[in-house]
Amino acid sequence: MNRHTLHLVLLLLCFIVLPTAQAQDDKPPFWDEIQAYKQQDSAQMAPKDAILFVGSSSFRMWDSMQEMFPNHTVINRGFGGSNLLDLKYYLNDIVLPYQPKQIVIYSGENDLAGGTVQAPEVLARFQDVFQSIRQEMPQVPIVYVSIKPSPSRWQYKPVMEEANKLIRAYLKSQPKAKFVDVYSLMLDKGKKPKSEIFLDDSLHMNNKGYQIWQKALTPHLSK
Repeated sequence: MNRHTLHLVLLLLCFIVLPTAQAQDDKPPFWDEIQAYKQQDSAQMAPKDAILFVGSSSFRMWDSMQEMFPNHTVINRGFGGSNLLDLKYYLNDIVLPYQPKQIVIYSGENDLAGGTVQAPEVLARFQDVFQSIRQEMPQVPIVYVSIKPSPSRWQYKPVMEEANKLIRAYLKSQPKAKFVDVYSLMLDKGKKPKSEIFLDDSLHMNNKGYQIWQKALTPHLSK
């Protein structure tokens, strides 16, 4: 093999091998968080017939969730700043394996955070998640927690309200499905977000905020 031929072979190998190696190094968003959950499950599988809370960081940061629902066994699988596309991607990892008796979803707020996704697309993404769960778990009740009025995202107020309205209307047509409105409960008399229920980032909630969610959700949780 002469030097010119060897050079061509090495160049071809670069095109073949390097993208594969790069692909192995690349991880989808929230991969490490999901793997940590799966490792936790492999060490001690979460209880069956529990209520699964899944979605974004508003669930992930709810450290007192089990304490706030003492009459229920809950599994918390909130992850990162995830959106509905991320939830759909990881259904086989952190939803379907648990065989829950009920699923509570908080996701959709982060879909709006970039300012490019409108309410009909949020609805379409949610429908995709909902129907994907339904195909595998047709009898499991699903609760959707409305998008909350975060002060740091108040510029998206019209889109938030429209998305909540569309999802609420959709769930009314679905069996074993409920829409829980926390949006209106988190507004003050002037119809602005209650600043005292949020952390300093004006996005995530403190315990006062979670108490609102606890009160709103409790009547809708499966016995």
